[in-house]
Amino acid sequence: MKLFLAANLVNFENWGANGQFRILLSQQGGELEKLIRKLGPSIDKARPFYDAKGGADELHKKCLEAAAQFHRATDIHRAARETVTSVENRYEKDVNFDSTWQEVLNHATIQVMEAEKKKSDSERCHRALAERFYEAEKKVYELRKLLEKDILKSKPYFDMKNRLNAALSEVKTRTVKLQSSISGAKRAYSLALSNLEMISEEIHRKRTPGVGAEADERSISGASSSAD
Repeated sequence: MKLFLAANLVNFENWGANGQFRILLSQQGGELEKLIRKLGPSIDKARPFYDAKGGADELHKKCLEAAAQFHRATDIHRAARETVTSVENRYEKDVNFDSTWQEVLNHATIQVMEAEKKKSDSERCHRALAERFYEAEKKVYELRKLLEKDILKSKPYFDMKNRLNAALSEVKTRTVKLQSSISGAKRAYSLALSNLEMISEEIHRKRTPGVGAEADERSISGASSSAD
């Protein structure tokens, strides 16, 4: 029963999330239409700037992710090198450097090589993204100077459009999570029902006499009556 209620609750939450977005779209969609009618020419002229800015913002996020990957690879590389150095120092001092230590050294050496490759790859990726981001920022700067009046005039439209896009993205993310929860709850509910059926069948089987058991009981009863 609890699993059934949980599945229905998640379904209701999913419906509610979509309903909230439909209300938001209905409310602000009309406002967007008004702004388009009022600011149409400025919106069209300023669109290249906002598109370029969106692309630059996305590249900036990717640059930050690449930088984080590079730092992680650097830390792993440093730790692996320290391990190799430590094992090599032990090898120089200890004549009883057995196969176990040799295996540790080999493993650490492989880690150094792998970490060095990851470090090199992430550095190259970050450099390429940084160059693209620089070019994108330069284009944004040029368009801002060229379209300054239209950018300012159309700002209310693009701000509202961005808010709607953010709300849609949030609803999509929430919907995916809720749908996953719905599937999980339904699977758990189905499994629970299946287990209950198996338990019920087992109880019924134990209560029902086996083949010939009823006849045996009648024979015993008859023998008892004859003895009397």
